[in-house]
Amino acid sequence: METIRIKYFSDDVERLRYIDGKSDWIDLRASERVELKAGEFKLIPLGVAMQLPKGYEGHLVPRSSTFKNYGILQTNSCGIIDCSYCGDEDMWRMPVYATRDTIIEKNDRICQFRIVENQPKIVFEECEKLENTNRGGFGSTGVR
Repeated sequence: METIRIKYFSDDVERLRYIDGKSDWIDLRASERVELKAGEFKLIPLGVAMQLPKGYEGHLVPRSSTFKNYGILQTNSCGIIDCSYCGDEDMWRMPVYATRDTIIEKNDRICQFRIVENQPKIVFEECEKLENTNRGGFGSTGVR
């Protein structure tokens, strides 16, 4: 089991917890009230800094209900937080674009993360032909 050191920037932000049996994604919450007008961009503070284990990165994405509830889109689609972003002031934030006027209250669950092992070192080997590649083209299951 890996250990993640975590710093909370406020005592009144709900603490992270792993919900066994439901999902291996962990919800993150807005650490302050955020008001956005349609068309505005904001980095929503999540109230935590973490020291991820060496060789791991965090993947930060919206919750499935985030757009429906708040009308916001995460501007980088999936945020990647590498283990070097681990200082005392390296608060995690979610970059969002508002599609409508919205209010996100402090402690609203707006995104989720998981940690993933870094990709191993790889070597690219150039070739003239790949094996078993006649699948019928883009999006094909190989059945014609």
